[in-house]
Amino acid sequence: MDDEGAYARAGGRLPGDPAPDPGLGTEATAPPTQVERAPRTPYGRRLVRLLPVLLIVVAILYDIFTPRYFTAGPLYTAAPLVAAPLYSRRGTALTGVAVVAAVVGLQLSKGVAHYVDSLTELITIATVAALAVFVNAFVRRTGERLVSVREIAEAAQRAVLPEPAERIGGFEIAACYEAAQADAFIGGDLYAVQDSARGVRLIVGDVRGKGMGAVAAVAVVIGAFREAAEQEATLEAVAQRLERALAREGTRRNGLDAFEGFTTAVLAELPHGDGVVRIVNRGHPPPLLLYADGTLRPLPARESALPLGMGELGVWPDRAQEDAFPGGATLLLHTDGLSEARDARGEFYDPHARLAGCVFRHPGKLLAALAEDVRRHSGGGMADDMALLAVRRPTREDLDHCHER
Repeated sequence: MDDEGAYARAGGRLPGDPAPDPGLGTEATAPPTQVERAPRTPYGRRLVRLLPVLLIVVAILYDIFTPRYFTAGPLYTAAPLVAAPLYSRRGTALTGVAVVAAVVGLQLSKGVAHYVDSLTELITIATVAALAVFVNAFVRRTGERLVSVREIAEAAQRAVLPEPAERIGGFEIAACYEAAQADAFIGGDLYAVQDSARGVRLIVGDVRGKGMGAVAAVAVVIGAFREAAEQEATLEAVAQRLERALAREGTRRNGLDAFEGFTTAVLAELPHGDGVVRIVNRGHPPPLLLYADGTLRPLPARESALPLGMGELGVWPDRAQEDAFPGGATLLLHTDGLSEARDARGEFYDPHARLAGCVFRHPGKLLAALAEDVRRHSGGGMADDMALLAVRRPTREDLDHCHER
C-alpha cells in the first residue's frame, strides 16, 4: 500500500479515534485520495462575532417586556465594547450608533426620556460607544504589530532553517518543522543538509532550552555543521568540530547556559554511489529506515555517547556506524517531539508502530502524513517542537525514468 492510503489502514478509522487503533499498518479499506488536515468550520468564531448583535437584541427585548423603570443598560454598554476587538472601526462605530438609537427609541416609547436617570444612562452608553472606537483603533495597531512580528519570525526561520532543496546529491530530500507553541515558528530544534565531496551529510538536533538563547545556539550549530561538512574528511571529525563550536559558544555565555548547555544530535553521511549510510549519534533519538516494501527498522546507536556540548564530562571517541541504505529506502531523522507527543490518555506516539507496513514514494509525502498523524494523536496540542528530515535513495528505475525525461 502507498502513502495515499496510509490513514485508511485501520479499517476506516482515523488515528486518534476512541476505537482501538493499531496504527497505520492494518488492512486498508477505501483509502482517501490524499492526506490533508481535516477542515474545521469556525462556528465559535462566527458566534463570537455575533455577540454584539445578540446583546443589542436581548437588551431591546428586555426593555420591551419589563416595566418601564427596569433597564438593560449593562447590555447596551457591553455591545460596543465587545465589537471593538472584533469589528472594523466602521463596524464598531455603527454598533455604538445602533445602541444609542435603540436606547433613545425605547426611552421615548416608555415616556421616561425626561428623567434624570434615563439621561444619565444615555450619556453613559454614548460615552462607552465613543470609547469603543478608540479601543478599536488601539487593537488594530496592536494587530498590525503582531503581524509584523509574525513576518519577522518567518524570516528568521527561513534564515536559520532554510528549506532544503528537493534533490541534493542525487537524493530526494524533505524537511518539516512543527512548533508546539501556537504562532511560533522556530525554537530549539534544527536540521540541515549539506552536499560535500564525500557525500551528502545531514544533521537533526535539539538544543536544550527555549527562547532566543536556543535560537542562537541553533544558528551556531548549523553554521558550524555546514562549514565542517564541507571541510572534514570523516563524519566523526564533523561531530568533534561541532563539539568545539559549542564549547566556544558556552564560554561567551553567562549563567547556567555556560555550564549546562548541550545539544542532542544525530549526524548522517550518504556517500555518493554507495548504498550505505553512516551515522554518529550524540544522545539523540535513533533514525528510522523505511524500506521500499514497507519494512521499518530503527538504527539505534551501538555505543552510547553524550550530547554535543558536554565534552568536559568525559572523552569518548566518536565512531560512525554503517548500515545498508538500498534504493527505494527512506531515512527518517526526527527530534523527540515526535516520540513524546501524547494523546488524551497520556500515551506516547510510537512512530515505529504507526509507520510499519506503509510505503511512501516521496519523502515529502511521508512527512506530511506523519505530521498529520501526530497532530491527530495529540489532538493538536503537542508538548514540544518537532523537526523531521527524510531522505530517499532513488531506485535504478527512478534514475532511468529521469534520464528518459
